Amino acid sequence: MKKAILVDGYIDEPAALGVPPYISPYIRYIYGALKREGFDVTYKTIDQIREENLWSLESDILVIYGGTTVPGHYLSGTPILLSEIKKLVTNSKASVKIVSGPVARSYTIRGGTVSTVPKIEGAITVDGDLWAFLPQFFKGETTPDIKDTYELVDELAQFGAYLIKDHPGFPNVICEIEVSRGCERAIFCSFCTEPIMHGRLRSRNIKGILREIEALCKAGCKAYRLGRSANILAYMAEKNGFKIDVQAIKDLYMGIRQVCPDLEVLHTDNANPAFIVDNLPESIKAIETVAKYNTPGDILSFGAESFDPKVIKMNNIGSPPEKVKKAIKIVNEIGGYREDGIPKLLPGINLLYGLIGESEKTYQINYEFLKNVLEEGLLLRRINIRQVMVHPGTPLFRYYQTRRFRIKKKLFQYWKEKIRKEIDLPMMKRVFPKGTIIKGAIPESKKGKLIYARPLETYPVLIGTYSKIEGKSDMIVVDHGSRSLTGVKFPFDINKASFEELSSIEGIGNARAREIILKRPFKSLQDMERRLDAATFQALKPLVEKSQEL
Repeated sequence: MKKAILVDGYIDEPAALGVPPYISPYIRYIYGALKREGFDVTYKTIDQIREENLWSLESDILVIYGGTTVPGHYLSGTPILLSEIKKLVTNSKASVKIVSGPVARSYTIRGGTVSTVPKIEGAITVDGDLWAFLPQFFKGETTPDIKDTYELVDELAQFGAYLIKDHPGFPNVICEIEVSRGCERAIFCSFCTEPIMHGRLRSRNIKGILREIEALCKAGCKAYRLGRSANILAYMAEKNGFKIDVQAIKDLYMGIRQVCPDLEVLHTDNANPAFIVDNLPESIKAIETVAKYNTPGDILSFGAESFDPKVIKMNNIGSPPEKVKKAIKIVNEIGGYREDGIPKLLPGINLLYGLIGESEKTYQINYEFLKNVLEEGLLLRRINIRQVMVHPGTPLFRYYQTRRFRIKKKLFQYWKEKIRKEIDLPMMKRVFPKGTIIKGAIPESKKGKLIYARPLETYPVLIGTYSKIEGKSDMIVVDHGSRSLTGVKFPFDINKASFEELSSIEGIGNARAREIILKRPFKSLQDMERRLDAATFQALKPLVEKSQEL
């Protein structure tokens, strides 16, 4: 049997994520295509390659897939670099070497930059759907820009389901599920690569999605995100006059629950705020369906990008501020209730800088919009603030071909920090008030005694803790940062908590932590109240009460 090495270089696109703990659908399709062709496939992530120094893997065929088209910050993995791709290709003795994914079209790793078309000598670069290209390639056809069909995807997705068992994070992984490709809008945003790669909206058949999830469930996956979609609420809209198909969305969510009844996470990603407002009251019914069948902590990410009318117009952004605000209110009203202490479904906001028509006034306008959202008591689960990546084929790329592309770094950083401090921090305190229990946090990295953990979610919240945790652990919130939480292991035992755990609790600090340790053990809440000062007792009371350790 011929051997294939499949290197997962991770992807991050406008509507698809494949950086751990996420596993992209594309890498599973490719695995399925190789399996169907009879290959013995060895799957390795780029992080495994780095950690194990596996730069000279022996195989008959080497396949590398990865690349990013949107900027991101990652905790559990780092997308492949062009230099690493070249190193793998150069060192490999495989007779066939193939490189594909976003990196085959354009390459950059930072926001605020213009990408370039990479040159990779010694490899076939496939700018297209590799899983569709491979069967044709093995038949002797070498056209590299073959576009797949969903019939093929549905078949390969089932072949590729068992790849997840070879992922180093298994079983603590979340599978990105493809629901649709392209955008429902007739006029696309100036910066977006989605229409370049996929064009107008094309939805995947529900039966194929459910068969894939059923196969993944049998393989051991318990967490899913319907992320490979530019707008989850537009599922099947192209067959409904580009209007919301409420029944299709209900059938999708109900079907997922039926084929994987013991799932632990069912989340989504993108939604179009203007599409929500323009499709009332059907959008309300659709959002109610999502909130009914999902799991707590879900997000509908709104690609608002800017609230400056000039920027919106010059970049063909389809969501004016008034529609974004109305959509935020709608999602809050429907999904803002708490289940297991966590809001069921909240909106998220994406802001993008480096767009046509941008000025210093843009930063002020964006800040004022978010401040107004905060003052109205509305909840946002997260705010993404990014610098645009400029990719060939986009109107933004053509615009900057005749102009200098430059983002004022100091200005960007000033307003970013201002939003983090004055908007994000109070918002985090509202969404995750002290005493909130976060279930199933998984440790991902460590800095000294401080462990960073996240639950399996869409845009999972980062938790810093001094508690000793090794596997999935429930955490209770004790303090807040603008983008993260401080937690201690739940249930919390005041008589066993370490000095570091105690001092990390808001309102305690080092001096009071020492006092608590000297006065331990405590027999009851009444004993605590009698022996500790009022401020210390009030800081500890909700944690002890929820933990019922005394």
